[in-house]
Parts: sequence; C-alpha cells; structure tokens
Amino acid sequence: MTTKNMAIVSLVCGIVGIAGGMLGSVIPFISYIMPLCSIAGIVFGALALKNVKAGNCEGNEKGLATAGLVLGIVALALDVVAIICVAVCAGAIIAGAAAAGNY
Repeated sequence: MTTKNMAIVSLVCGIVGIAGGMLGSVIPFISYIMPLCSIAGIVFGALALKNVKAGNCEGNEKGLATAGLVLGIVALALDVVAIICVAVCAGAIIAGAAAAGNY
C-alpha cells in the first residue's frame, strides 16, 4: 500500500469515526463498533506519517495523514466518552430500580 493510500484511508476512517460517534447517539450499537474505525484511522495515519518522514512519498500526503491521525484520536476520545456515558446511565437506571425495590 502506498503512502498516499494510507493517508487517504486514515482520513476516511477518521471522518467515519467522527460521523459514527454522532450517529451513536441515535443508533445505539454503532457507538460500540466505531472505535475500531477510529483505531484504524490512527494506525494508518501513523504509518503514513512514518513513511513521509522516511521520504517515501510522492506529494502532499503529510497533510492527509496528519488530518486522519487527529480525526482518529478525536473520534476515539468521543467514542470512549460515549461508552462511559452509556455505562453510567445504565448504572443509574439499575440503582434507581434497586432503590425503588423493583429489582
């Protein structure tokens, strides 16, 4: 895989990770799958930047790789926060039901 392809895959995975984080609030199970796409964006962005630093590039892959890496990191952070929020809400519901004597 060329450096340009890795940079483009990183950018696309980062964008999909951000969009999936927003859709995760509407479609619950997407928020559990999207961290995989965010991690792929981080990995491909790091590999592309490594190739750019080694001099194995044809054009402006550094910008694409950097954008993909940053979007992947932001998307992963948002995905982790979303999963924590779901866990806290589930715990609050269970605690409320236990306090009411229904559980």
